[in-house]
Amino acid sequence: MNRWVKVLLALVIFYVGIVVAFETWLGYAQPRGEDNLVLTMTDDDGTQITRVLSLFESDGELYLAANHWPRAWFRQVKRNPEVHIEFGGERAAESGNYTVAPIADADHERVLNDNPISLVGRILMGFPPREFLRLEPSS
Repeated sequence: MNRWVKVLLALVIFYVGIVVAFETWLGYAQPRGEDNLVLTMTDDDGTQITRVLSLFESDGELYLAANHWPRAWFRQVKRNPEVHIEFGGERAAESGNYTVAPIADADHERVLNDNPISLVGRILMGFPPREFLRLEPSS
């Protein structure tokens, strides 16, 4: 095998290892900051699952995003869109029950442009596609 092919293959494997390590750390650590919320959803078996997620805002509305490759929570919440959200700090009054709703392509572009991720963040995450869901207060 050509030396350059081996070097390139080693670099790709190294990069994939960095992405896997970063995503694994995020999954276990579930770091919290002022833009985070705690999402409680119900899986297909009726079990309550809690995830710490980033909150995104655009045009006065609240959004959740699948910003990472691991996105089982995102698929699950689309199957069962009734969720409970807990905010900390000044947003605590907004905590409560919400319904998640898919968004149209034009809204997706607006939310994407309003909430960019740094190049370093995208590199660490492995450039996953971003998907968004709007949070609508339940009645």
